Amino acid sequence: MKLSFGPNFTVLAPLAGYTDLPFRSVVKKFGVDLTVSEMISSNALAYASKKTKKLAEKSERETPYSVQIAGYKEDVVKRAVEVLNDMEGIDIIDLNCGCPAPKVVGNNSGSGLLKDLPQMSRLIETIKKTSNKEYTSCKIRLGFEGKHGVEIAKICEDSGADFIAVHGRTRAMKFGGEVDYDAIAEIKAAVNIPVIANGDITSFEKAKYVSELTKCDGIMIGRAAIGNPWIFYQIKHGRAEVPSELKREIILEHFDEMVNFHGERGVIMFRKHLHTYSKGIEGAASFRVLVNKIADPRLMREHIREFFSI
Repeated sequence: MKLSFGPNFTVLAPLAGYTDLPFRSVVKKFGVDLTVSEMISSNALAYASKKTKKLAEKSERETPYSVQIAGYKEDVVKRAVEVLNDMEGIDIIDLNCGCPAPKVVGNNSGSGLLKDLPQMSRLIETIKKTSNKEYTSCKIRLGFEGKHGVEIAKICEDSGADFIAVHGRTRAMKFGGEVDYDAIAEIKAAVNIPVIANGDITSFEKAKYVSELTKCDGIMIGRAAIGNPWIFYQIKHGRAEVPSELKREIILEHFDEMVNFHGERGVIMFRKHLHTYSKGIEGAASFRVLVNKIADPRLMREHIREFFSI
């Protein structure tokens, strides 16, 4: 399996609580090239908790498929990779070196690794050496407080990463402040491995702009895909307009996948998605009040079909 990197190569970023198997399956059907699991603790994987292994499951559509892990200790990361080695259908193991969440950073994981680049390097080498998957990758930021993205990227490359995704902010910026796309362009020019651009890519037009500016080998979209999964269809087809019939089809497909995967609990879990899908549509407020009271899958589906036929 060879990844087809290029200006229109798209990746769905991992987002806890959102990019579960049903959502990934839907965006895969409607245009994304690469899907990534929600971030998984290497510690939880190493001790093979059933719930954790379920996070790594993929849908039949998801090829290629990447599992993202977070960790700090080499022996634990090695054990986590060995668990993933026994799971079929995974093409990439990705090390998270960018998550800004205090809980993750407090364990020296995620963007906490950007304060300890020698350890980050050892972890990448451990994954590369242990993994039986085709690719090893990393998701990074430009630095912890100051920006030294080229140095971080080169260490990833030298340690064995086959490609990297770069969020154009430091950890200190979290998700605020302006994304530095010029810094991503500098990283792209400095390394010989593919570089995926990430950060505030919120529309088809923005994706085109970032792609042209950075000369990157792909675009990674996370938060902007929530309530707007057709953004991948727009990029793939090179047009901003999405027919309302297609939007309705995508929403219904997402609902069906949620119920198939989570059972009746999927109906309740889907309410938060309906809140974002209905944003800006006339009657959205009363629709949200209505769906918040529904737990029956058939009734919910009827109301979704009716509301999004507007």
